[in-house]
This record gives sequence, structure tokens and C-alpha cells, in this order.
Amino acid sequence: VIGQAVASSPYTGTPNADPFWELMPSLIRSRFPSVKDSQLLRVAGMIRHALEHPDKKEQHLDQDIIDNPHRPHHEIHAYMPGLGPKNAPPFLEPSTLQLCQTLSQNYHTIRDEYHALLDDALQNGQDRFQSVTSMNYDSGWKTLVLFYNGHRIQGFPYHLCPVTTQIMETVPLAGRIAGFNRQQPKTGIPRHSDGNNMWLTCQMGIHVPGSHDDDDNNSAWIRVGPETRHWEEGQCLLYDTTYEHETFNDHPEQERVVLHVDFFNTLTMTPVEIEIMRYIYQLREEFMKAEGVAKVGAQIL
Repeated sequence: VIGQAVASSPYTGTPNADPFWELMPSLIRSRFPSVKDSQLLRVAGMIRHALEHPDKKEQHLDQDIIDNPHRPHHEIHAYMPGLGPKNAPPFLEPSTLQLCQTLSQNYHTIRDEYHALLDDALQNGQDRFQSVTSMNYDSGWKTLVLFYNGHRIQGFPYHLCPVTTQIMETVPLAGRIAGFNRQQPKTGIPRHSDGNNMWLTCQMGIHVPGSHDDDDNNSAWIRVGPETRHWEEGQCLLYDTTYEHETFNDHPEQERVVLHVDFFNTLTMTPVEIEIMRYIYQLREEFMKAEGVAKVGAQIL
């Protein structure tokens, strides 16, 4: 079924065929010999979407995504069909995910480990915060990266944040980065979508500035689709970034810090699908590096 998906590409047999995907059927069969075709149907659907001509990708999307004005389907670049449910909400209930519960239960320890990382960086003259995209840099958002493309970072002082690291590694990490995000006062990330329906994002408030006016809500907020919520210290927000989303820290003096975790959607994807997708992403990263790509971003598929 993977071979059929690759063969369905309009570029098969042409100079524009992607050699990476041409290798995928044999690589997956070799790595996962006991997996049945029936378990690979949605993975095959993801490959069909990835290899489709840009003008025809929409035909592979579920209709409820196309019809939703808050989910810009033309920005979706990595898509697995049938993950549903239909009309899935932008924010999900954190109590449905063990990760969110465990993070909240360990909030004080995680906060202390964040400060230990800050103190270590200060003592060693290292600024571990970085802006992964120009949009983040221009918007006052920087990340103390703990994981890059789902991997540990060589030389990182994980001994200073053992609990945070252990909890984050209980889920199949995805995306470019996972770590502590800073948002400077009076700055925000502009509206955008991340274009990958296989990932969910969890953020827990570490330092959240309180209200500075007559509003009872905290000063830092995030809008996902039509809904706006405010971060709270020790509480998680769980959301779907195929919805357009934006953030703002309205406090004039205090920064906002959250722990940010992108991970494969364990609520709707099967363990086999996740394992295979992590393998594909790993191979794609290695392939692009071999091709001379220095950085592998979110849109590797």
C-alpha cells in the first residue's frame, strides 16, 4: 500500500520524482516487516497528499477542514487523513492527556529546573535562547530549546532539568523544537497556522504576568481559531495548530514563559502510525542533511 501511494504521484517516472519517497516502500517494509497493509492505510494517505501536485492537494483533505474558515487548508503541508473527529475543537481538554496532568503535578519542580538552566547559562556566559524563525524573532518570542526535531541536543545540561526531560520524553516528540518559550512584554506572535494535522501542542504556564488593568484575566493570551484563552501558572493548554493562532503578552513590564511541547497526536493516531511517522521524519532529516541542508525545519514533509 505504501508502494501504491508513491506510484500514484504525478511525478513518478519523471525527473521531478523525489528520490527520498522512491526509497520509502522498501525502507518501511524492511524496518516494519510484521506491519500489515491495513495498518498503513492512513500513512499511505499522508504520502499521497505529500506527493500530490500543489494545485490538487485539497482533494485529499477531509471536508470539515476545507469548510472551516479558521483552518487555512491551503497552508497544510503534512496531512494524515481520517484523524478526526469531525469539527474537532481548536482547544482540547487537558485532562484527556496524561502529559498535561503530569506537567501540572510537577509544576514547581519544572519551574525550579527552568531557573537552574537560567543560572547555569548566566554563570557560563551562554545564551541558550534562540528564535527558530524570523517571525518569532521579530515578535519577541525566544526558546530555550531542550529538544530539536524530537532529539536530545548534544552537550545540553540535562542533569539540571531531569524531571522536565523525563516527562517530555513520555510522549513522541515532534516539530522543530520543544522547550521553554519566552514572550517579551508588549509583543506577540502574529496569526498563522502550522500546517501539520499529525501534531498537537501542549503549553504549561511557567511565569505568567497577572492583570495590569481592570480585567480579571492574566495579561498573556493565545487565540486558536475563534477561541481566546489566557495562560495560568502550572496549568496546561492543549490545542490543534492546524487552526490559525496568535499570541500576545499585554503586560508592559513582565515577560511570559511557558513550557512548549509539540508531539504526535496520541489521541487519534495508532502507536504503529506514530512509530512509522517518527521513522520517516528521522530519515527525512538525515536525507536532507546529506543533501546539504544545514537546518531541517517543521516542513520537512
